[in-house]
Amino acid sequence: KILLILFCLPIIGFGQCKGDCFNGQGTYIWSSGEKYIGGFENGKFQGKGTYTYNNGDEYSGEFKDGQYHGQGTSTWDDGDKYVGKYKDGKWHGKGTYTYASGDEYVGEYKDGKWHGKGTYTYAGGDKYVGEYKDNKYNGQGTYTFGEGEWEGDKYVGGYKDGEWHGKGTYTWANSLVWSGKYEIGVQKDGHYNTENYYNLDD
Repeated sequence: KILLILFCLPIIGFGQCKGDCFNGQGTYIWSSGEKYIGGFENGKFQGKGTYTYNNGDEYSGEFKDGQYHGQGTSTWDDGDKYVGKYKDGKWHGKGTYTYASGDEYVGEYKDGKWHGKGTYTYAGGDKYVGEYKDNKYNGQGTYTFGEGEWEGDKYVGGYKDGEWHGKGTYTWANSLVWSGKYEIGVQKDGHYNTENYYNLDD
């Protein structure tokens, strides 16, 4: 759902209205069973409202010119949930996306994608805190490992397209530290805190 965040809202005219569905408050029910309850302006969803899809998905929040716009909450039938800002039908600004799996992203969005500063916490305990661009770790960040083989290990440094890139430091749970340069996830020039310098290219 990272990329698909705007459902096509059916055109009014193929259902039944209760109230004022042109300029005011009303309830519009489509023959498919989908339903909108809230404000209208010139026949478009406007202001606060709730749109319920026939598969159980639901959006509740602010609308502008028929689109999600402002503060809102989306819930999906699989248990996923988003709470935060929308702009022109897309996640934009600060928001929290909670997955049914237990994973959670809290941070900034731009045009429907993770963009800016954010925190992604995995159900297994892994956590990334840092910068994002186009749904990927990009810029400076800290990745801490949770349960599993690398529990307690931590990486602090640069990222590019989701990979460790640039200057970075990897600290093991036993306090061993490697500092140096990464290139698309691969260690290059660097050294351990034992002062054992080496160059992987040699």
